[in-house]
Amino acid sequence: MNQDLACQTYGRKDSKYQGWRWQPHGCDFPRFDGKAIVEILKDKRLLFVGDSVNRNQWASMMCMIYTSIPGKKKFGMGLNRTLYTFRANDYNISIDYYWAPMLVESNGDDPSNHRLDHRAIRIKSIEKHARHWVDADILVFNTYLWWRLPIIKLVTGPGSLTDVPTPVFDEIDNVHAYKMVLETWSKWAHSNIDPTKTKSFFMGPTATHHRAIDWGGKKTNSCYKEKEPVMVEGFWESGTDPKMLRVLEASLSKLKSKGLNVQLLNITQLTQYRKDAHPTVHKKINRPWTDEEKNNPQRTSDCTHWCLPGVPDIWNELLLAYISRQ
Repeated sequence: MNQDLACQTYGRKDSKYQGWRWQPHGCDFPRFDGKAIVEILKDKRLLFVGDSVNRNQWASMMCMIYTSIPGKKKFGMGLNRTLYTFRANDYNISIDYYWAPMLVESNGDDPSNHRLDHRAIRIKSIEKHARHWVDADILVFNTYLWWRLPIIKLVTGPGSLTDVPTPVFDEIDNVHAYKMVLETWSKWAHSNIDPTKTKSFFMGPTATHHRAIDWGGKKTNSCYKEKEPVMVEGFWESGTDPKMLRVLEASLSKLKSKGLNVQLLNITQLTQYRKDAHPTVHKKINRPWTDEEKNNPQRTSDCTHWCLPGVPDIWNELLLAYISRQ
């Protein structure tokens, strides 16, 4: 498991966050049947593409499949910079993850060195990443976290996107840039995804619980030490931009009208309630905590990613229900 996500290994004592179950109105949400899912995924490659929240979901799926394989298990794992692989050898199942936080070429393409104060992209440059996606039987895309800065740089000149200063660029608001990138991705998907061979999904944005004032807490607090979900139906935290979700819905609807159905898995609302399910400070970091971080856990807390076992398991139950139905 990605060590960032092993919350109880790094000191989280409570486990109630693992026990909640999502129940939509007017729908019987199917229980996870590991044995059946292993048979469905036999001889297939399932590939997650996107940012670190999609890596969070990949880690969840990897664990779900691993624990569903009976008896002595033969498996392999690998990492080749942007591609993480997990293989269940007895069933010829590949569960992979590809790091492409903005789908197109960006200054965040290095998975281990991307903490930058701005976002820079080449709006039409997708093939650098997309050539790694074409042989998947099931594709699961996401991109959201990296679009929350208000301004995105569209690089038009030559040079590396990580150069300082950035090569020749235009500046554009994040929602407009997000729409343009989804247009680039849609053109690629329409030309390269054969719906008779590949099932395709796109995950909706997920909540980030950095402002406790959203649920009635102190203005200076975050999700740190939260032990219960928000119990107000329809709750929406201020860090989730509904405009982004509408842009994604419109993009997928347009793609469907052209004959390619990429199923939106709208997990946005179900994550809004789960302020209790983030790693906060219970995670591994590859350096010592600074004194400032130790003294300010409210600010230090990771309120973006999710503990495992936990909320991403629900996303995968939903994904697998769609795969089974299809």
